[in-house]
Amino acid sequence: MLEAGQPFPNFSLPNQDGKTVNLSDFAGKWLVVYFYPKDDTPGCTIQGQSFTATRSDFDAAGISILGVSQDDVASHKSFCNKFGFTIDLVADTNAELLKACGIGQSEYKGTMYWDRTSFVVGPDSVIRKVYEKVNPQGHEKVLLEDITKMQAQ
Repeated sequence: MLEAGQPFPNFSLPNQDGKTVNLSDFAGKWLVVYFYPKDDTPGCTIQGQSFTATRSDFDAAGISILGVSQDDVASHKSFCNKFGFTIDLVADTNAELLKACGIGQSEYKGTMYWDRTSFVVGPDSVIRKVYEKVNPQGHEKVLLEDITKMQAQ
């Protein structure tokens, strides 16, 4: 697992609209990259809804949000449309970014899923904080509070 102080891996992945999203798109900005197990599952839905509901707070603080899973573009598009998400979800179908970040996997009902993990990436593309095995309930509030404190330093 990557740690605070390390550079976040460069990436170039399609979002739910098929538009390519790159790490360089966020140069000079704060970024939350949250990895989640699977589209349209309970915890992942909670996270997407929570980030969408607080997006204006993140925007006001100059923080971008990016969700990542191994689901494909069509799945992300359907997930965003079903719940009205206003955040970008990128498709890491080959798990290249998941593996580069060292995201672990856990078994649930006989299926392996990527662990819910969040990274705070600073304006210099360096990881500032890592949250492992995240509880999706209220995580967006913790992130906003922690990043606001980091920005003040």
